[in-house]
Amino acid sequence: MAASVIETTDGEGRLGVALEGSFGLESAQDLRGNILHALQRGDLSFVELSAVERMEGSAASVMADALCSKGQMPAFVGARPGVRAILDLYIVEGQCPAHLPEPPRTPFIEQVGRSTLDIVATLKAMLTFVAEAAGAAVGAVRNPSTVAWRSVVRQVERHGADGLPIVATIGALMGLITAFQAAVQLRKFAADAFVADLVSLSLTRELAPLMTAIVVAGRSGAAIAAEVGTMKVSEEIDALRTLGVCPHRYLVFPRMLALIVVLPLLTLVADIVGILAGAVVATATVDVSFRQFILSTREALVPMDVLSGLMKAMAFGGLIAGLAAERGLSARGGAEGVGRVTTSAVVSTLFWLVLADALFAVLFDMWGLH
Repeated sequence: MAASVIETTDGEGRLGVALEGSFGLESAQDLRGNILHALQRGDLSFVELSAVERMEGSAASVMADALCSKGQMPAFVGARPGVRAILDLYIVEGQCPAHLPEPPRTPFIEQVGRSTLDIVATLKAMLTFVAEAAGAAVGAVRNPSTVAWRSVVRQVERHGADGLPIVATIGALMGLITAFQAAVQLRKFAADAFVADLVSLSLTRELAPLMTAIVVAGRSGAAIAAEVGTMKVSEEIDALRTLGVCPHRYLVFPRMLALIVVLPLLTLVADIVGILAGAVVATATVDVSFRQFILSTREALVPMDVLSGLMKAMAFGGLIAGLAAERGLSARGGAEGVGRVTTSAVVSTLFWLVLADALFAVLFDMWGLH
């Protein structure tokens, strides 16, 4: 039996609607439209359901929403037991479902103020962390026996030796891509001999330090943030403070020292592997022998080219470990909080790495180191 809605009146002249047939999801839209049309004539006092064979929950929910468009729920008359059971799940007779109030609108000035306060709080937390980390470093220099040197060695192994394969692979790919792109462009100007210069200078000055730092940030930075964050939410940091142990000297300093040592070494590996990969590509694509490529590289590079990249790598290592540890120490709210600070650590570290690289480029140019 097809679903239909008929406008009707009772013996007292009150307006209502009579429903007939079966009502499901496919007829819910028509049901809503017919009820709204009937409400245009006035408030409905009753809904006659004696001719309704079946009603699904979707239709009952839509009907309740339409009937309450004027804020008043009419009475339901003659519903069969099965239909009544469905109505009781979705409708309280005589009462309209509660509507969530519209969320208050925050004025623009208030939004700016809140954002400014959040930025100030973040900067304050970062400066506090820098001060505490600097104090821990000074204390470690004055009293080296208080540093967990075994932890430093373990961190060097975790973030250095274990990350060597991926860093070498990325370095080789960067050398390959740079050499191929340089060969394609320089061949147009018969300047094949300069492929080695472009590859070696690009890798040692910019690509190797930055790409290595990005890989380490994604791999080691996330691990440090998750590890320290887990210790924070499980109250291990509080336990260290209770025992009189400085968390910055015990946890942060070894990780920062490890990455400051490890990142220049990984960058040097990326330099060597990338230049060798570039030599292989240049030998295969342009009229340059492997020996000529290496000799051109030796002539193009000066010690400062390599040292500038290693200086960047040292700064990047401290930046990665410091930001990751700071994010970890700010973890709140259990496992969910650890996930948030881990994501925040990686994203913020990538931003600060690029910003620091740009700053180094400006400073090196000012000092005449390029």
